[in-house]
Amino acid sequence: MLTEISIDLVTNNYDRKLFVDLPFRLYRDDLSWVPPLKREALGLITPEKNGWFSHAEAQLFLAYERGRVVGRISAHIDTLALTMPAEQGFGPGVGQWGLMEAEREDVFLALLAEAEDWLRRKGMTRALGPISMSIWEEPGLLVSGFDHPPTIMMGHAKPEYREWIEHAGYQQVKQLLTYDLDITMGFPKIVQRIIASGQANPRIRIRQVNKSRFKEEAALILAILNDAWSDKWGFVPLTQPEIDDVGTKLKPIVFNDLISIAEVDGRPVAFMIALPDLNEAIKPLNGALLPFGWAKLLWWLRRPKVRTIRVPLMGVIKELQASRMASQLAFMMIENIRSAGVANYGAMRSEIGWILEDNKGMRSIAETINSKVNKVYNIYAREL
Repeated sequence: MLTEISIDLVTNNYDRKLFVDLPFRLYRDDLSWVPPLKREALGLITPEKNGWFSHAEAQLFLAYERGRVVGRISAHIDTLALTMPAEQGFGPGVGQWGLMEAEREDVFLALLAEAEDWLRRKGMTRALGPISMSIWEEPGLLVSGFDHPPTIMMGHAKPEYREWIEHAGYQQVKQLLTYDLDITMGFPKIVQRIIASGQANPRIRIRQVNKSRFKEEAALILAILNDAWSDKWGFVPLTQPEIDDVGTKLKPIVFNDLISIAEVDGRPVAFMIALPDLNEAIKPLNGALLPFGWAKLLWWLRRPKVRTIRVPLMGVIKELQASRMASQLAFMMIENIRSAGVANYGAMRSEIGWILEDNKGMRSIAETINSKVNKVYNIYAREL
């Protein structure tokens, strides 16, 4: 016989620690799960340590049964997301939930009810999830690709979660795809010709970023990103506090030769970011930097050797997106990063994405270089 489930608000550092600790128990036998660094996981849910909270608010919940934590969820509202056009997924009245983990479906349903009630009390009329917690962090529920670990900044989940969410009346509104690419092989001849044509064009220059000018380069990339993505589904502009936080977190794994900026007639018009897969280094640490995790991680960061590099972001300014040059610039940047990944980091594969299911341009680029979908993430919604 099931015992009564109680739902409590997360209100202090001790509660947040319990919130972070739960997945370590739920996934301890899952070989594809990558334990996050607990310090980073705590920072994500602590307002003073996450720039996203400068324009958002969140409430975390824990589910207890017989004094034992059996589930968790977040409910959150992004004030910038509320100002976005409704046809782009967010908009007025749309709140979100995420960071969901639960032992059983009845626990999940109890948590979801609390999260939805909190959103209603805040005036929300529609719920979107799972989004953990910003669209730029770990959006979507993994529904395909459970057999291998996620790369850096991508999520993992239990297969049964999909059924639980759909049983609760949620409908899929968007799919996010990641693509797997063998980078030890050259690209198809047609792509090689496109790249060679671009390299011969004196108007085009593909350059590496200069990490010694980190703030200036980050601002340049942000400007391209906010222009390139502004009419895409789920877009919420990144703010300076978020950029500052992300810069601090990612600077140790940002390498000049893995980030390309494309210039046309001297004007920056596109960028591509690749990151060595930090998950390969942190998985054996089981969330802890002490007593020896720090030393191991610092040694790895000196010059990472990885199997995988991930391309989490790329963008081309809107005025070029319908042109042939857009794909040419993309192929050129991909080739630069592919070559560097293999030669300098020992990488054998790249993961590209996430990519929106209806982003035909990016999907065409990914498929033209013979990459294949390896993971699928669903985002769901329902009226409150």
